[in-house]
Amino acid sequence: MPAKTSVDSLTRRALCIAQSSTYPLYVFTLRAEEVLRVADISRVSRDQTGKLIGYQRPEVRKHIQEIVDYLNADGAVFPNPIIMALSSRVHFKKIRGDRLPGDELGITGTLTIPLPRAGQAKPAWIVDGQQRALALSRMRQKDFPVPVTGFVADAVKVQRDQFLRINNTKPLPRGLVTELLPEVDSPLPPRLAIRRAPSELCDLLNTDERSPLRGMIRRASTAKAHAAHAVITDTGIVEMIKESLTSSGCLFPYRDVGRNETDFDGILHALYAYWAAVRDTFPDAWGKPADKSRLMHGAGVRAMGRLMDRILGIVDPRGEDAPQLIREQLALVAPCCHWTSGTWEGLNMRWNEVENTTRDANALSNYLIRVHRNAQAGLR
Repeated sequence: MPAKTSVDSLTRRALCIAQSSTYPLYVFTLRAEEVLRVADISRVSRDQTGKLIGYQRPEVRKHIQEIVDYLNADGAVFPNPIIMALSSRVHFKKIRGDRLPGDELGITGTLTIPLPRAGQAKPAWIVDGQQRALALSRMRQKDFPVPVTGFVADAVKVQRDQFLRINNTKPLPRGLVTELLPEVDSPLPPRLAIRRAPSELCDLLNTDERSPLRGMIRRASTAKAHAAHAVITDTGIVEMIKESLTSSGCLFPYRDVGRNETDFDGILHALYAYWAAVRDTFPDAWGKPADKSRLMHGAGVRAMGRLMDRILGIVDPRGEDAPQLIREQLALVAPCCHWTSGTWEGLNMRWNEVENTTRDANALSNYLIRVHRNAQAGLR
């Protein structure tokens, strides 16, 4: 049966692979010009209430053009399939015929994909291959055959789950993966699972009205209109929280490892109290871009996070006088801090020579902790 295209639908020969009865999986082909006709690219962003929508990264123009140039060359081969999440509106009909050994692994048939009318949503979403799909739409040979693997899943959380798993070994931007993790509720690989709670806490720090860091954390979904205020990278915040949660840091006691439970309210209260005190102690360095203030820089965030572990090991953030006590502890190191000008005497580095590297973050952390320890000893 030849492939058919009507005004209302596309019909293609397809193989239904017997993997899951919950999410049917199909392998079929589309013409290059048809890929974006049936599928949307769901880029990560947030709606008016702050809820995360989508899951893709912004298009990379240079990479897309490189693919277009290749596809326009003679003898181009496109072996990697575009992976799509299909709407349940697609219809599969098996073809009757003689059975062969191995037919239990897949069923041959036809897949009918409804085409959207004006104002209607498309029946598919690209989970993997957005750059290739954009390149295909711009190549000269519009009828170039494209392999497609599609699984039926209307729920965005299933699509996000597959997106993370498919891209787990690829160089996805860390910020994008970090922001998506709290939205995936199925079991994750260990190295991703350990980042889910810190990422969720980072999101709350950025959105909760009580947070001193509200709107200041730059995420993959941050709109351009808010980018100027979002001066701290989310990866720096996530690493700071993760380090405190997974070691002997001040946030570790809020975890019940045996029950796999975390006291999020307690953690947030501690983070809010500490970072509000940091804001009050260093007002001239607060809220500026990292090239204007190393306090908002990745190394500065990590260093102040380690100082937080020390200070909140002394001060109970739940106490009524905690804000004042935390400010008093920070005042012990404030004279030695050079976030926006001058030289870090203990590091022999100008203020803006501190880089977002493990080496510099460790050096700055050790210096601040040493200053705090010595100042405390002088008070005794």
